[in-house]
Order: sequence, then structure tokens, then C-alpha cells
Amino acid sequence: MQILAGAVGNVMEWFDFAVYGFFAQVIGEQFFPSDDPTTSVIAAFAVFASGFLARPLGAAFFGHLGDRRGRQVVLRASVLLMGISTLLLGCLPTYSSIGVAAPILLTVLRIAQGFSVGGEYTGSVIYLVERAPVGKRGIVGGWANFGAVAGFLLGSGISALISRFLPEDAVATWGWRIPFIAGVSISALGVVFRRTMHEEPTPAPHDKVPLVEAVRLEWRTMLRIAGLILMSNVGFYMMFVYVTTYLVEQVGVPMAKALEIDTISMSALLVITPFAAWLSDRVGRKPVLLVASVGCFFLAVPLFMAIHHDDPALIFAGQLGFAVLIGFTFGANSAAIVEITNARYRCTVISVAYNVTLAIFGGTTPLVASWLIKNTGNDLVPAVYLMLMAAVTAVVVLTMRETYRIEVHVESESSPDGGATAAA
Repeated sequence: MQILAGAVGNVMEWFDFAVYGFFAQVIGEQFFPSDDPTTSVIAAFAVFASGFLARPLGAAFFGHLGDRRGRQVVLRASVLLMGISTLLLGCLPTYSSIGVAAPILLTVLRIAQGFSVGGEYTGSVIYLVERAPVGKRGIVGGWANFGAVAGFLLGSGISALISRFLPEDAVATWGWRIPFIAGVSISALGVVFRRTMHEEPTPAPHDKVPLVEAVRLEWRTMLRIAGLILMSNVGFYMMFVYVTTYLVEQVGVPMAKALEIDTISMSALLVITPFAAWLSDRVGRKPVLLVASVGCFFLAVPLFMAIHHDDPALIFAGQLGFAVLIGFTFGANSAAIVEITNARYRCTVISVAYNVTLAIFGGTTPLVASWLIKNTGNDLVPAVYLMLMAAVTAVVVLTMRETYRIEVHVESESSPDGGATAAA
């Protein structure tokens, strides 16, 4: 039950982001009408990115709250705010109904969603890993990413069903709203599950503001976390959010078929993530992360070439290859970022580092990929961008110490020194 309570918010968070990404083309037409379809898509992805720009603010707020009041407070508040903003987005009038107010309100709601999830993923990862025994932190922490992938898979599956069984004009006018409105049920489950969470020790008193002290004392750790998650987050949003638009716009694959391929590939990622988490508990975080980052550096272009093909089997093969590489990083990263962080400022350090990285690189990936293709005329240029991210992650992994066997302390009033780990 505690694992469900920790992971359910990630289902909601990534379900919402997935649905928006999958219906970006339709949302662009409804809220940013233009004679150039690409311009509408870029505008929709710009709003998608705005949600990520709000995440660092949410991270600072919820990280501060988590370090002062405890992890459960963060997890309960974030899932409630997320559900409300997602429901409102599903009910939002379009440009044809209220004019320029429509895209403005859309942006406001995306910012509210981004703020609410600023502490969601990181809060759940910390909650799960801190309570797991040595030798099982990878698999227990991996459930947070499992929940995230499950949310994307659920969003992809529902989006695929809607695109398959509803006429295109119905999808454009009202069908795209169904997943957003239905998402409130996930939020309700999150509220219920998180009422069952075990009470934790009261955090030790902080004489200073956690954010200020985290940046001053732990900035190297924050940079290391950013590097560790760079490839996985850029790769994920490129391969499982942007790719549906890419297949439709650049390859000419029908939306329903693109979503079906994405859903099957996501199912593979759902299986690979816990396997990689289990493997990282056996052989260590570094070997698993190195296989993923070095593999992505060398295989990004060949796999992208397979995706840029009119044969669905080759498209699936390319996306499946990325699913393996990204799944390995997802499996090992959850435990790794907790293990390298000092307990006293852990919530703030991880929340800010993770969400600033997503704001700058992860959430902007669809926008950057669209812009690169439009301005270079090269449909394979996003692969080069992903190679650069993989190179950075590989360097960080090579320079970090192995952490899978160290003790991870939980800060409380009984450990006023902050319970620094051996890797801190």
C-alpha cells in the first residue's frame, strides 16, 4: 500500500503530460489557429514547455515544505492540486469560443499543473527509497518511475482508443477533452491512498532556509543529479511524447497508428524499467547507467533512421531500442539520486535539481525538436541533440562513485547532523 501511495501521483502527473503531448496537434489547432499547421504545433508545445518552467517554482516550494514538514505533506498536496488543474483544462473553452482568452487560460492551467508536480515525482522517489533496505532500494525506488511510465501508457492507450473509434472532427471538437476530465479519477485515488501513508519522523529543525543552504552547500550534487537525468528525460519526451507528432508531420503516419506504436513501445518500457531497477541492485547503478548512456550516444542516429520510415515494423523497432535504453536509466536513476544526496536538504536538492533540468531540457524537447527540423530541414537532427545529452550523462556516470551498497539515512530530530550519506 505504501508503494502504491508513493507511486500513484506519478501516474496522474505523467498521464496528464502524455495526453497533452499526444493531442498537441489538435490542441494547437483549437487554441492557436494558424494557416501554418507547424506554427500551431510549435505554439502548443511552447505551452507544454511552460508547465515545465513552473516546475522549479513548485520544486522550491514543495522541497522547502518537505524538508520542514515531512514528505507526506508534499505528496498529499501535490496530487490534489494536480487533479483540479487537469479537470479545468479538460473543460476549457477554445479560441473559437472566447478568443485570445483561451490560450491565456490554457497557459495558466499548464503553469498550475507544472507547479503542482514540482514536488510530486521527487517527493515520491525520496519517500520510497528512504524506506527501502539496502539491496532493494533500486527496485523499490523504481516503482516511482514504473508509476510514471504507467501513467504515460494509460494516457497513450486512451488517446489511441479515442483516435481509433472517434471521427477526426469529433476528436478535434470534444474527444481530446475526455482523458483530461477522466484524469480526475486518478487524482481521487491518489488522495485516498495517501491518507494511508505511515507517519514519518519529524524533520530536524532548520535554522536557515533549506533552498539557500542547499544551493550553497550542495550545488555540486545538484549538478550531478542534473547530469544523471539529462539523457533519460530528453530521450523520454522525444521518444514517447514528441514522436507521435513527428510520425504524423514528418513521416506521414496516421495519428491512430502512431499512437498504437507508441502504446506498444511504452508497454515494453513498463517491463524494462523494473528489470533495470532490480539489476542495479545486483550489479550497481553505474554499470546500468553506463550501458544506457553510452548505448544512446552510439545508437541514437541508427534508431532514429528506423523511426523515420514508412514501415510500421521498422518504426516500432527503432522506438523499442530507445525504450530499452531509457528504461535502463529509469530503473537505476531513482535510487541513485537519493543515495548521492545529504539527508538534511535531500527534498530541496533533488526537487530543484530535477525540475530545473526538466524545465530547461526535458519539457522543451518537443519544442526544440520541432524548431531544429524546421530550421535545418533535416528530419534526423533531433538524434544529434539526443546524442549530446547522452554524452553529458555518460561523463557524469563515469565520474560518480558507486552507491548501491551504502547506507541511506533519513533526517529527523534524532539525527540533527542531517544524516549525510557516504556519497554526500
